[in-house]
Amino acid sequence: MSQPSISLDARALLLDMDGTLVDSGAVVLRVWGRWAAEHGLAMERVEEVVHGRQGQESMAILLPGRPMAENLADNERMLAAETADLDGVVPIPGAPAFLAAIAAAPHALVTSADVGLATARMGAAGLPMPAVRVTAEDVSASKPDPEGFLKGAAELGFEPGDCVVFEDSEAGVAAGLAAGMRVVGIGAATAAYGATVTVDDLEQVAVEPRPDGGVTLRISRR
Repeated sequence: MSQPSISLDARALLLDMDGTLVDSGAVVLRVWGRWAAEHGLAMERVEEVVHGRQGQESMAILLPGRPMAENLADNERMLAAETADLDGVVPIPGAPAFLAAIAAAPHALVTSADVGLATARMGAAGLPMPAVRVTAEDVSASKPDPEGFLKGAAELGFEPGDCVVFEDSEAGVAAGLAAGMRVVGIGAATAAYGATVTVDDLEQVAVEPRPDGGVTLRISRR
């Protein structure tokens, strides 16, 4: 039996990219799988860490004690590889319609990818790039630090409490909650991360414009 829908009012939306708007899982497995093999790490362990974080921060967790300069240099190589490998990059179900529905509402992309990777993946998935975006170049700390979401809210001109975050990763959900925002979690696992509400994908989210320029999110429960 389906469960009652949930409604969230938001004056602004802050959107993660990978796993939220774009399915890039095949690329992550290929590129990070090679990196894991190079360093004798199990891919299962790598996958526990890399989602939502900037690459050098993931490396610092996976290879403790390794100089950060090496992680930064390695991450540049990884970013280039990920940007060049777009095979299998597709939109998350419901993402095209969702982005079309929020086009007139204040919204921003907040991603741990750099601008080159974000542009490549959004393009490969056939999704429009939001006019406001916060990428790896724009922050001093990676998710789960809330800096990116706070910066996105500030650039849109809204208080954290006015914003709803869309996220799929544990680090991303933690960042949104730490920023004082409500979080729509994409994927069942986000319930355990503390997301305000969880959906399987964006097909469960209907958007209604509000008189103040914001939106009401009608979230159906399966």
